[in-house]
Amino acid sequence: MFGVVIVGIGIAGRVRIRDLLAPLPSSAAEKLSVKGFVSRRSLGEEQGVPQVPLEEALQREDIQVAMICTENSSHEEHIRRCLEAGKHVCVEYPMTLNYQAAAALHDLAQQKGLLLHEEHIELFTPDFKQLKKEVAGKTLEEGHLHFTGGALKPDTGFPAFSGIARLTWLVDLFGELSVTAASMEEDKENNHMKMTAHLQTQQQKPLTWIEERGPGLARGKSINFRFDSGTMTEMPSGAREPVGLFMQDLVQFARKLTGQTTAEEMQAEKRRVLHCLQLAERMKQLSGHQ
Repeated sequence: MFGVVIVGIGIAGRVRIRDLLAPLPSSAAEKLSVKGFVSRRSLGEEQGVPQVPLEEALQREDIQVAMICTENSSHEEHIRRCLEAGKHVCVEYPMTLNYQAAAALHDLAQQKGLLLHEEHIELFTPDFKQLKKEVAGKTLEEGHLHFTGGALKPDTGFPAFSGIARLTWLVDLFGELSVTAASMEEDKENNHMKMTAHLQTQQQKPLTWIEERGPGLARGKSINFRFDSGTMTEMPSGAREPVGLFMQDLVQFARKLTGQTTAEEMQAEKRRVLHCLQLAERMKQLSGHQ
């Protein structure tokens, strides 16, 4: 069994506790046992799980795993502290708000023989799974993905990082990409921003990703993928699944911990994660943000 501490008790942290208390039967997640949670607030307990100070959690021998569910800007510090204390880490995306820090943390995890896992539940959504099936085998000629959503808090980071779920989609669908141009429009008075990134596939085909956020903007994705065999302009609807997104991620993480994931699979995932963060860093630079 692996003892787990949850660091951060927002929506994701509470879902993590719920799933750890009732893991998917006959799955690797049954090998995880929640021992406590860490919060800046004084809460006492959550779903019957006790609150513990971070310093205590890092020192306890019955806690081998930290699941980090804090605001984006604090991920890097928490990951480093947990790895240095000898804990395996599962962290909500984005892992960090710059590529160099993520690469250094992966190196630290490797040096210490620890697992560093970045959650990407967007790859488990039924709609994305259906999209991936429909895209499979087709040759992309040109693509466009426009995401809209409400205004973000300042500690979420540059939109290429806070919105890295969309970038991960594109890489998972079309392979490794390069950034050819990126720009950022900001209306700070009205808390509105729009990032436009121009990418290119390894086959030199153009992809455009727009991440737009502001008060009152409905959350949604619009796509326009032109293939050699036709055009896709609407997100498909996948069948709803009985296992929740966070539980699917928990099972994936637990499979890694228990040696049920091959070294090749883990290396491919690490490559994808770091590739996406490197692309996000390049977009930030090209947009004139340091």
